[in-house]
Amino acid sequence: MRLAPGFRAACSRVGCTLVVVLALAACSKGEERQPGGGGDRPVPVTIQAAAMRPWNDTVQALGNVKARESVTVTAKVSETVQRVHFDSGDVVAAGAPLITLTGQAQQAALEQAQATAKEADSLYQRQTELAGQQLIARSALDTQRATRDAARARVAQMAADLDNRVIRAPFGGVLGIRQVSPGSLVTPGTPIATLDDTARVYVDFPVPETLLADIAPGQHVSGTSAAYPGRAFEGQVSTVDARVDPTTRAITVRGDFANDDRVLRPGMLVQITLERPQRQALLIPEIAVVQVGNDSFVYRVKPDGAVERADVKIGTRREGLAEIVEGLKAGERVVVDGTGKLRVGSKVVEGGAKPAAAAKGAGNG
Repeated sequence: MRLAPGFRAACSRVGCTLVVVLALAACSKGEERQPGGGGDRPVPVTIQAAAMRPWNDTVQALGNVKARESVTVTAKVSETVQRVHFDSGDVVAAGAPLITLTGQAQQAALEQAQATAKEADSLYQRQTELAGQQLIARSALDTQRATRDAARARVAQMAADLDNRVIRAPFGGVLGIRQVSPGSLVTPGTPIATLDDTARVYVDFPVPETLLADIAPGQHVSGTSAAYPGRAFEGQVSTVDARVDPTTRAITVRGDFANDDRVLRPGMLVQITLERPQRQALLIPEIAVVQVGNDSFVYRVKPDGAVERADVKIGTRREGLAEIVEGLKAGERVVVDGTGKLRVGSKVVEGGAKPAAAAKGAGNG
């Protein structure tokens, strides 16, 4: 039977293609069967043993800065401002005069009271001499003594009233924005300026009541502020509040911070980190933990070099380390780096080391 030349050429091409496909399949099967081939070759990874180490839990919270002492300066009397002794933002010492109010009437009243007191005292001295000579009754001397004492009290009252016309700083600190000017009429309660002692500041922050037993004065706290990125402020717990908030079930803790450059200001928001007492914990590098949904697990290395999945419960994480609460024991080895290349049952070898079969082949070569 004679075949057309075109038909014979087509059959030849199909046959060649079939031969190539069969040859590739055979090579693939041969590679899978080769010892040390791609399917059995150990995966180079980094391995580390879980170990018990000293560990400090931390509590994170948001706190508000408060001045050690803070007050809004006001007047005690109704009067007109005669003179202002400060500018906004001044740092003043305790007792420094801030404003002087008009006080001519009080000054005149004080001078009159002083004159009356001086006259009463002179009369009392004369009657004392007469009483010594038994020329006047003792009751008259007692009456004059009371008159003298009343005159002296009147002088003290007038002096205090005049002193109220000079408003002074009750403590040293930084003044806020000035609210009055010369000629302003002030009354009791009129704000003149704020005054804050910020050489040291407090930061109050809430802590859950479940942690109350682990918090005590003297513990170290640190804080950061968005206003000063990269800067940490160091302080310590000064007070733990006496009451737990029944709504939030939290207790307020007060941290004491040095603030020599006065960069922390009342009202600022500070991220607080509170260190709890040191304890022993089972730790592994945080990157060894594989998170799938709500499940956490690690690849535990068995004695034969294969890995298995170990479900773990994570406690706290800090500085690249994770605390293992359940699922691992001290000394057990886990894969730290290279978990993305593994599946249960995979063989592993320490990163950088050659598989045994490959090393043997290299030596034979």
